[in-house]
Amino acid sequence: MPVNPDHAIQPPAAVLVERTFALADEAATLAFGERFAHAIESVRGATPPLAGDDANRDAATGAAFQGLQVQLVGDLGAGKTTLVRATLRGLGHAGRVRSPTYTLVEPYVLERPAGELALYHFDLYRFSDPAEWADAGFREYFDSGAICLVEWPQRAGSLLGVPDLVFSLDLDTTGEGRVLVARAYSESGKACLERC
Repeated sequence: MPVNPDHAIQPPAAVLVERTFALADEAATLAFGERFAHAIESVRGATPPLAGDDANRDAATGAAFQGLQVQLVGDLGAGKTTLVRATLRGLGHAGRVRSPTYTLVEPYVLERPAGELALYHFDLYRFSDPAEWADAGFREYFDSGAICLVEWPQRAGSLLGVPDLVFSLDLDTTGEGRVLVARAYSESGKACLERC
């Protein structure tokens, strides 16, 4: 039976923490992205590396930071790309932030105090079958300790696995602004969300 690529897939894991944020306008979305960037930095750098260890350590567990998978869910125009741009700006990226609608992935390498950070911005909107994700060879990005921000994750079906965070963006009930429901599925995701 084919998977409906527009149907949101619930990760097969328990939600560790859930928070709702009212984003009244674009400025509020930009501010949240900035806070999220600072949260990522805090989680990466909170535990100093031991001699010979990787510079990226997870504050929640003390283990080496393994990256984050953040899934962004919402209709066209919900603010997913705006949130990614704000996060990149908060992490120090000063250049252009392109939407990966046609390229599928835009890579960024950021020099940060806790060490170099790789961030990949995916947009899977054009996928019509989850097998396209597997065929694209993207798994290596997710296994590299990078931050992977994924728009339209439902288009990959269950192949992405359990994310660290899911950000669901919707219009608020008045039609003005957005509502962001953030759910954490890992300790790293929880530590980030608690700092937003």
